[in-house]
Amino acid sequence: MTTAHTAKLSTSSRLKRVDKLLSDGREYSTREIIAHADVCAVNSVITELRHNGRNITCRREGQHWYYTMEQAK
Repeated sequence: MTTAHTAKLSTSSRLKRVDKLLSDGREYSTREIIAHADVCAVNSVITELRHNGRNITCRREGQHWYYTMEQAK
């Protein structure tokens, strides 16, 4: 379900980069996502990916956040 303020995965290179990174099912920190996918505002990108149907979990450890995309079964 996309909203008026959500980029579409099919047309957004920013979302595609993060989607590709997370698609291996590994856990990535905010810093790793920024470095490997060349994005900022990771929390916003994750929200947009969720609006595009991706199931992404996050967890906090101290001051650090970690994101994992659930694999399709």
